[in-house]
Amino acid sequence: MPSMIPVLPINSLAKVAGRGHLGAMLPRIQSIATGVPSFAITQHQVRDFVASALPQGLPPRIAAIYDSTGVNSRAIVQAPEEYLGPPDFGARNALYLAAGQQLLEEVANAALAKAGLAPDQIDAIVCVSSTGIATPSMASQMLNPMGFRADVMCLPLFGYGCAGGVLGLQVAGDLVRAEPRRRVLLLTLELCSLAFRFGDLTKKAIIASTLFADGASAIVLTADGDGPALGHFAQHTWPDSRAMMGWDVDTLGLGLILSRDLPAFVASEFAPVVDGFLAQAGLDKATLTEPACHPGGRKVIDALEAYFDDLTGGLVQTRAVLADHGNMSSPTVHFVLERILAKGESGPLLLTALGPGFTGAMGVLHR
Repeated sequence: MPSMIPVLPINSLAKVAGRGHLGAMLPRIQSIATGVPSFAITQHQVRDFVASALPQGLPPRIAAIYDSTGVNSRAIVQAPEEYLGPPDFGARNALYLAAGQQLLEEVANAALAKAGLAPDQIDAIVCVSSTGIATPSMASQMLNPMGFRADVMCLPLFGYGCAGGVLGLQVAGDLVRAEPRRRVLLLTLELCSLAFRFGDLTKKAIIASTLFADGASAIVLTADGDGPALGHFAQHTWPDSRAMMGWDVDTLGLGLILSRDLPAFVASEFAPVVDGFLAQAGLDKATLTEPACHPGGRKVIDALEAYFDDLTGGLVQTRAVLADHGNMSSPTVHFVLERILAKGESGPLLLTALGPGFTGAMGVLHR
């Protein structure tokens, strides 16, 4: 029996995408917007605040850590004194829902305005977040206040952590590939400060207070326009590596899992995976311009720069975002990407991030 599924010729497929050639069916970034909460704090202020919260202050060897992370300033979702005392997960999650939605609406409006689209023109919303719990999803709670259609697809992604900026972009791009007429809004939100536990002098708690911060991003993707096109994307998860990064859930809420071996892991395990990814994408590392890398921390950036040893200036924008904003988890790579795209360079652009799993995320944009 002959197939009942109509087969469109290539030129008709291209017209579905709204352009005159097949390449236009690739998902394209039409706009990026990033944002942070209103409470700005310098690294020295964080150090002094943590010290003031402890009866004996900070031991000198721990205080020195705040000066060696590569972070100068950060944004947090509430005033520093609000973090004192044992964390109340219910209260903090309520703040995640209220302040998080407000921040997401700000970046979503900015990205839509840049793309020249109204909320009711969006067909799908992908929302990446791992620092709070929202049921119904944060995106679905934004529909009525922002004016999205009732039939818009809402896809929440939880658990990607720091890898979520790249993996979320892959998922959003796949929605466009599956239906080239679909207009997709990718949102990322992380309020990492809500997991801070001041008074905890364990190594991982100190690192968290020196490094992590809050932020959000929004990206509009369609199959038309002239923005950077999404090419090859991939994810690699190492077996028996859960202890590298993630959350432990206890009576206080979300507790950080963070290994001190991440820089060594980048050199020994992530580098060969990136080599294989670039080979599959038909790219030569030596010919790439500065990639958009998630800045896990200063030592992780050092390890990444050792891998990208052909870059004369190193990972300039990755370091700059870490200095200005700290590690905001999933949105951070979009802050880096926004700065790199603003330079107006051409050619393929590599994106990388590492997150819970333990997982490596990689992607290529064609500018």
